[in-house]
Amino acid sequence: MRVEENKPLAPYTTFGIGGPARWFATATSEDEVVEAVDWARQRGVPLFVLGGGSNLLVSDAGFDGFVVHVALRGVSVADGGIYQVAAGEMWDEFVERTVRAGDAGLECLAGIPGTVGGTPVQNVGAYGQEVATTIVAVRAFDLQAYEFVELSNAECGFSYRKSRFNTVDRGRFIVTRVDYQLKAGGAPSIHYSDLKKVFAEGSEPSLDEVAAAVRKIRQSKGMLLVDGDADCRSAGSFFKNPVISDEHYARIAATSAAQPPKFSAEPGKVKIPAAWLIEQAGFAKGYALGNAGISSKHTLALINRDKATAAEILALKERISAAVREKYSIELEMEPVKLGF
Repeated sequence: MRVEENKPLAPYTTFGIGGPARWFATATSEDEVVEAVDWARQRGVPLFVLGGGSNLLVSDAGFDGFVVHVALRGVSVADGGIYQVAAGEMWDEFVERTVRAGDAGLECLAGIPGTVGGTPVQNVGAYGQEVATTIVAVRAFDLQAYEFVELSNAECGFSYRKSRFNTVDRGRFIVTRVDYQLKAGGAPSIHYSDLKKVFAEGSEPSLDEVAAAVRKIRQSKGMLLVDGDADCRSAGSFFKNPVISDEHYARIAATSAAQPPKFSAEPGKVKIPAAWLIEQAGFAKGYALGNAGISSKHTLALINRDKATAAEILALKERISAAVREKYSIELEMEPVKLGF
C-alpha cells in the first residue's frame, strides 16, 4: 500500500468538487484494507472510505485525514447462483453482466454510477427496484471488533435509502464484498410508471431491453454519466423523497391546484416526490446560483455548472430547503455524504 499526501479528491467524485486529502491510499485487497486501518490508528488520524465517489460532496478545504480508496476487484458465482462481488467493481458493469446472463433482479438499476461497495450502504434503488431485495450477505471489516464479518440481509437493517451502514453504525464497517441472489431466467420488473410508458401493457420485454430503457430514461434526466454533459457533474439525486403522514399530505393537497403525486410507504404514511416539492416552491430545471445549479433535465439533481465550489452547492441546497420548509413544513434531507465539513 502506497500512501500519498495532499491528494486531490475532486477527480474521484462525480461532482468534480472538493479539496485534497491529507493522506490517500488505494486498497486492492482485504489485507491492504486492514493495513490502511492500522496506518490511520497508529497515527491517530480520521479515516474515510471512498468508493466510486458518486454520492459524495467534498469540502473546498478537503479532508484533514486519511482516505482509503477501496478498489478490490472480482466477480464469482457461488453455489445457488449467488454472485459474490468485490466492493471495487463498477456497479453498472456488474448489472450489465447479470442482464446478459439472463438473471433478473437488478435490471432497473442499470446506469447508476459508483461501485458495488456503496450499494448496501444507502440501499440503492431506482425504477421500482432496490438492492435490499437481492442482497443475501455483506462481507465487511468491522472496525469495532477488528475482524472481518459477514452480515445477513436482516442484519443489514435495510429501509428506504438506509441501512445500518449509514445510520446506527455509520463509520463502523468497511464493505469488501456483496453477495446477490438473482433469479435465473426471471422476468424483468416493469412496475414503475416511467417504464410502463415505454412498454405496452401485455408486452414481454427482455432484461436487456428493460436495462436499455432505464439507461435511456436516466440519460434524458441527466442521471447517466456522459462525457461533456454538464448535467452529469452531480451526485445524482441530491434530495431524498420525504415520507410524510397521510394527514400532512392531505393538508398539502387541500392547498394545491392539482393533486400532488404520492407513492405508498409504511402504514399511515406516503412518499411525496422531492422534485415536485422543489418545483412547486419556485425552482425550475436549469435554475442557477453562481456556478451551482439545478440540472436542465431533472429538478432533483444539483450540478456543478462550471468550477463550482462545495460552498456554492450548499448555498443552493439551503435556498431550496428553506423554500420547501416555508411552503410545506417539510425538511428535505440530502442524499450525498459530506466530507471535510
